[in-house]
Amino acid sequence: MKTERLVERLASELTPVQRIARPATRLAWWLLISVPAVCLVVWAFGLRPDLAERLSDRAFLVEEAAALLTAAVGIYAALCAGLPDQPGWKVWLPMAPMALWLGFLGQQCLDVFLRQGPEGLRITSDAMCLPAIAMGGLIPAIAIVVMLRRSGKFRTTHACLCGAMGAAALGAAALRLFHMEDAAIMVIVWQLGSVALFSLVAGAISRMLVDNQPDSFLHGAP
Repeated sequence: MKTERLVERLASELTPVQRIARPATRLAWWLLISVPAVCLVVWAFGLRPDLAERLSDRAFLVEEAAALLTAAVGIYAALCAGLPDQPGWKVWLPMAPMALWLGFLGQQCLDVFLRQGPEGLRITSDAMCLPAIAMGGLIPAIAIVVMLRRSGKFRTTHACLCGAMGAAALGAAALRLFHMEDAAIMVIVWQLGSVALFSLVAGAISRMLVDNQPDSFLHGAP
């Protein structure tokens, strides 16, 4: 077969490929799916009785804002990490709101330590945090996995790690609306700890979640 005929035949038989939407647009779709799902979880557990009082507390609002920002930026970074045309530095974006979140809680821990000493930083068991965050982040996690499986399979470990961080952070923000544990050290250990745990697990099983082939096989080294 002549080259011209081959090219003509290939061109006539090619199926048009729909271009993947921009990460910001896909983030909006993720929020549209995830926020109502998380609201249902909060409704099922019931709002904490002192929520109106807590919403007037600047510290509580800053913590919630940092958690929500970590969720949104984490998902955006995951969607960028899954595409070869996005720069690699975007996968580090969630570190900024996470650092803000951790830093603000750390400052509260320091204040408690200066006022009460080591006794003020006593850590007790809080068995509710891990399963509650898992429940709140379940639908958001499923949504981001589906989105990543439909996009280019590139930097899958980074994509899954950032996606799990975003989903878990949204679950942690929802947890504060019905769970009355407000001690900063407990939030760091049990709530931020849960976010970190889910992120690391998702990063470890990223190939299973998104792609069963190495990144380098599909797109070259990341």
